[in-house]
Amino acid sequence: MPEKSLFTKIIEREIPGRFEHEDEHCVAIRDIDPQAPVHILIIPRKPIPRTALADASDQALLGHLLLTAKKVARQLNLNGGFRIVINNGPDGGEAVPHLHVHLLGGRQMSWPPG
Repeated sequence: MPEKSLFTKIIEREIPGRFEHEDEHCVAIRDIDPQAPVHILIIPRKPIPRTALADASDQALLGHLLLTAKKVARQLNLNGGFRIVINNGPDGGEAVPHLHVHLLGGRQMSWPPG
């Protein structure tokens, strides 16, 4: 059995996390190294390593992650806007090999992002 990812350990409460949302498909937690005043990670319970390894059977889950980001943004009063980021692979900035959506807000975002 492959080793559990950091995020799986948080989802299973083996490691603490600051939960903002939880449902049967995903959780939303505060990032421990925030890059904006609001920085939430929306993490699927299913441990998909990265977007490039998702398949057609994950389509509904991927959509659910984005709709959850919208819901959490509304709950956190990000009415002026927010940014959604998904990193893929080491060159894309991926630090944990468990697909997740970054929800960033609470300040003006610059462009280009990185």
